[in-house]
Amino acid sequence: MFATIRRYESVDAARTSELVKKVDEGLAPSLGELPGFRGYYLVDAGDGVMTSIGLFDTPKQADESTDVASRWIGAEQLHTALPKAPKITRGEIVVEKTAEAVKA
Repeated sequence: MFATIRRYESVDAARTSELVKKVDEGLAPSLGELPGFRGYYLVDAGDGVMTSIGLFDTPKQADESTDVASRWIGAEQLHTALPKAPKITRGEIVVEKTAEAVKA
């Protein structure tokens, strides 16, 4: 599995709610339709920093998610809300631990 982490800095604090709503209703569903999709998370780290984490089966699929996100930002005209290009990290997940489901 591969992760793509995009760190957005200098996010317009006055538009955070708008941004979260648009990601939830537009970008996240689009990413969910991509082949190899495993999960997507948006983290509000405060102080004008938001980080997204996308999980995919292959590095090519992870890279495609960045292309989709970039096109979506342009289509939604969010360049003023996200004035700086994100810092992008993409790599293979080499350790994974999740909570185990509780049996009823």
